[in-house]
Amino acid sequence: MKAALMYGPNDIRVEETEKPTCPRDGMILKIMSVGLCGSDIRNLTTDSRKGDYPFIYGHEIVGYVDETGPETTKYKLGQRLFLFPGTYCMECDACISGHSENCENEHVAKLAGTGGFAQYIAVSGEKIQKGGIYEIPEDVSFDAASLGEPLTSVFACLENVRVGYPDTLVIIGAGPIGDFMAQLAKIRGARKIIMIDINQTRLDMSEQFGVDVTINSAETDPIQEVLKLTEGKGADKVISATPVNATQAQAIHMVRKGGLVVFFGGVPKGSLTELDTNLIHYNNIWIKGHFGASYSQSKRAFQLAVSPSFPTEKFITHVLPLDEINKGIQLTKSGEAIKVVLHPWE
Repeated sequence: MKAALMYGPNDIRVEETEKPTCPRDGMILKIMSVGLCGSDIRNLTTDSRKGDYPFIYGHEIVGYVDETGPETTKYKLGQRLFLFPGTYCMECDACISGHSENCENEHVAKLAGTGGFAQYIAVSGEKIQKGGIYEIPEDVSFDAASLGEPLTSVFACLENVRVGYPDTLVIIGAGPIGDFMAQLAKIRGARKIIMIDINQTRLDMSEQFGVDVTINSAETDPIQEVLKLTEGKGADKVISATPVNATQAQAIHMVRKGGLVVFFGGVPKGSLTELDTNLIHYNNIWIKGHFGASYSQSKRAFQLAVSPSFPTEKFITHVLPLDEINKGIQLTKSGEAIKVVLHPWE
């Protein structure tokens, strides 16, 4: 089969490799569309595997059942499926406490985590048993269904922090995730959405997703602009959705007293963010880290992604063959693309 193999930082080669063997209790999914995620790009452009190469990334996976093992009974040939990469044991302390996104069972968590930049992927019987596989309606395209994965964490975040009317929400980072947040926040009833980024192209594109005001922080002090827009009070909620420590530090200066700041984007491992803790203390600012989603949230996010309520066609700006994965990376990094979807069979 054809696959995009990573041999090291920025060394991604599309070449022929061995098709996976179908597990006796599992299946082979023929991948029809796979989204290119910001975390994929971060992994593909750094030494993410610490020298353990080659490796196949890609986790926004949709396709149809191409082969089933003799002990497989739940799915049949030809079924169109979305493969949620999160898998939870539902037995550890984190799962039992309601935080299955932090499942402590590393083996279970890795059952369907990656391998999507290829024409086929093997799905184990254990993954089928644990769940997180959803059927795609016949009238929904594979491309649209692939957005179910990146939407999942956004859906969970906005639900967990109760974004809704009459919130004024600041989103720092006008990438695909920031745009998802803006659109979903509008659906949830947020009154005003302020988007901040250093890339004017991204800011301009974000306006179609319910953003009311954009701030180019390369040209204007974003903290002062947010305060002006909120009569000096600050926003109700501020979400830092970038991989940059500086935006986390800025976020606490943009939120109102008693407001909430969310650290959504992961920053470089080992890096530290300098925060004015007196400001946090005396202004009663709440800070929440967000990662992942529960099974319930992943299912409802997928249902939203394939529904008429969510304008998937506006988010997917580029559809490329898998052979052009490196082009997709550059389009995303430059800000020209919002969401790139790759087709392994073109």
